[in-house]
Amino acid sequence: MRRRGKDLGEFLMVYRFGLEELLTKVNILREETTLRHGSSPIEHVSSRLKSIDSLVAKAERLGCALTSDALADSIFDIAGVRVVTSFVSDCYDVMEMLTSQPDVTVREVEDYIAEPKMNGYRSLHMLVEIPVFLSDRVVPACVEVQIRTVAMDFWASLEHKIYYKYDGAVPDSLRDELAEAADTASDLDQQMMRLHRKVHGTQH
Repeated sequence: MRRRGKDLGEFLMVYRFGLEELLTKVNILREETTLRHGSSPIEHVSSRLKSIDSLVAKAERLGCALTSDALADSIFDIAGVRVVTSFVSDCYDVMEMLTSQPDVTVREVEDYIAEPKMNGYRSLHMLVEIPVFLSDRVVPACVEVQIRTVAMDFWASLEHKIYYKYDGAVPDSLRDELAEAADTASDLDQQMMRLHRKVHGTQH
């Protein structure tokens, strides 16, 4: 049991380093764009790393062996970064700035802004691979990246709280209101973008 804990701890260490590498990249972009343009498309950033207990629980649900190879091949949300932007166009700008870096390998992109989920969820999702340089080898670490606007983030936070309160069994009336609120948030994003263009004349 102790040996398994040590192995999983070392496995998660690589993901923690990959997460830190990606956060450094995001923070560099945030500071650079602020210095160059007086403001940044990045409003705020958060991150998360699964604990050993959470990782084991998910592996058991998936019927996944607790080996490094099996975990890496089956679980893709071990490490995650959420980037919240001002405008919809900023989501794509941030994605382009990150994915154009030579040591960032894009494994998957899911555009829930262009094609929202049935419940109204909107966000830009990426799975990227970051090289982690250890003392004796280079190990790739996958990090899930979510990029969304302030309005999208507010809606997603509320939706999560509602689903948690009802343990997933959300009444149909609330589901309908959530979907309507998602459309309202999307309309707000578009309106704010139009106002931004009128004030700054920026082409997005």
